[in-house]
Amino acid sequence: MFKKILIANRGEIASRVIRTCKSLGIATVCIYSEADKEAPHVKMADEAYGVGGPKVAESYLNIDKILEIARLSEVDAIHPGYGLLSENAEFARRCEEAGIVFIGPSADVISRMGSKIEARNIMEKAGVPVVPGIFYPLADADEAARAASRIGYPVMLKASAGGGGIGMQIVHSEAEIHKAFEGNQKRATDFFGDGAMYIEKVVENPRHIEIQILADSHGNTVYLWERECSIQRRHQKVVEEAPSTYLDELTRSKMGEAAVRAAQSIGYRNAGTIEFLVDANKNFYFLEMNTRLQVEHTITEEITGLDLVAEQLRIAAGHSLNFGQSDVKRDGHAIEVRIYAEDPKTFFPSPGTITKFAIPEGLGIRHELAVHEGSVITPFYDPMIAKLVVRGKDRDEAMDRLQEALAHYQVQGIKTNIPMLQEVIAHPAFRSGDTTTGFVSKYLRS
Repeated sequence: MFKKILIANRGEIASRVIRTCKSLGIATVCIYSEADKEAPHVKMADEAYGVGGPKVAESYLNIDKILEIARLSEVDAIHPGYGLLSENAEFARRCEEAGIVFIGPSADVISRMGSKIEARNIMEKAGVPVVPGIFYPLADADEAARAASRIGYPVMLKASAGGGGIGMQIVHSEAEIHKAFEGNQKRATDFFGDGAMYIEKVVENPRHIEIQILADSHGNTVYLWERECSIQRRHQKVVEEAPSTYLDELTRSKMGEAAVRAAQSIGYRNAGTIEFLVDANKNFYFLEMNTRLQVEHTITEEITGLDLVAEQLRIAAGHSLNFGQSDVKRDGHAIEVRIYAEDPKTFFPSPGTITKFAIPEGLGIRHELAVHEGSVITPFYDPMIAKLVVRGKDRDEAMDRLQEALAHYQVQGIKTNIPMLQEVIAHPAFRSGDTTTGFVSKYLRS
């Protein structure tokens, strides 16, 4: 196993990785920007080094500086967390060239799955169902309109690179596609440096369900059940749960087997997630692959009893999985909500100083925190400040625990999305399991 690793990230995921490393006796090195000097992960790590100014381009995306710190601190490996450089093929390649283990898949695999167009082609050849659409980058809005007319409106205009809903828009007519194409292409270019666009047929009122996989370098791949991530705002996940209330055991096993097939078709190694859209008839379609740990990995841990970060470290160190598919158990129900520093009415970020921070404790409650009382929320980073995770023997118990925990979650000095989360959890449609991707627009006032 590794003796020392660097966590090339910040916030709650940096703290999360450090916690597992400590339990395994692995020394940790963290990096921090000027804005994060007093962040919790800085105090938790064995060593901490400043990496640059407050903007991500000056710090957490500065590959040269991060690798310089890695060399100076003599680490064996780098854990990228999620977001930032976690799916950056150049970073993975630079780590490999420096003789430092990148805790994730190879640079080639990241690159191939980072292009949604290439990923669609690969999955179709592997026999994994994909959403009907095109398999090549569009030249311009005119070509997009011609393709859309063949597929049939409505269609989803999508950026091939990146994620988070950026460069993505549903269009219902030729006029709309001409209006939407240039703006979404520009956003994709600005955010991801890649303006390649394509279109897919819209799957009406789907569920967004993903399968967690683990794959080692010895040919073993397993799936760790599913997570339902359908409660979304602007294509970004807000509430996740495991298992899904929608899947029957046959569909669940078919999706798991398809995810394993997808991973094996590209020689995948480490933790990854295959995301699917599932329609009203339980047909499922490949959406994309996330070549990293997911924000919502916690709920998979809660129902399986596995530590996914520990498994990542073991795989990256060259060990084989010490369990097979039949050993992966499913027990209870878990729900995660993301706590954002944002105005619950406008959803604009809410920077400021947290003057009070009190979190609920109790049976079945877990916290992953990026802040503490006195933390300053800056405008430089994603506004997620914490995750609240609950587990119960069944979904009813998990929902009750979550409702109670949210009622006792106290954050003062900034605004948060907790009122919205409470509205979701209390809604009869959520309680009954009616959790499609249209939930927020259909049921919430916002």
